[in-house]
Amino acid sequence: MITRLKPLTIANWDAMPADDGYRYEIIEGELFVSCSPGLTHQRVAANLTFLIFWFLKENPIGEAVPTPGLVLSEHSGVIPDLVVFLNEQAETIVTGERLTGPPALVIEIVSPGSANVRRDRVAKLQLYSKHGVREYWIVDPGNRTVEQYVGHGSSLNLLETLHEGDAVSSSALPGLSCPLSQILRRI
Repeated sequence: MITRLKPLTIANWDAMPADDGYRYEIIEGELFVSCSPGLTHQRVAANLTFLIFWFLKENPIGEAVPTPGLVLSEHSGVIPDLVVFLNEQAETIVTGERLTGPPALVIEIVSPGSANVRRDRVAKLQLYSKHGVREYWIVDPGNRTVEQYVGHGSSLNLLETLHEGDAVSSSALPGLSCPLSQILRRI
């Protein structure tokens, strides 16, 4: 007889250590654990945060939040590298110290390792599609690319893969243009 474990919940997520150097995420009831991001990852995150914060300062249509707790269901809580929610979403998405609903834009920066790549390109892509995230960027410092997925019906579809020399724009943030050379500088 095979015993199937119950899927993990947000209550289980809340009970996990917050200060042990690991990032715990639950996707559809399954636990994903990763190490703290390395310097390259942090530099890319800082570059993106600066570029998007600056855009939102000049165009106050929403708020960018680095590494928030994002709860999408009773069995899915993740910590994206950067999210942007629009002003009209704030009342429904901001709940206490977490975001509880699909933001307009989610950005993940791929860390080295096949488990990290699978989590961002498969598990999180499916999760964000299922819960109605409008736009999803996967920044890959190793390949120096940004994959841009946009909502189409009930899924996120690859719009384009951008390379150095290109700039990524956003349907969720009209007027935003981030040159990859700025996103990937100092790496």
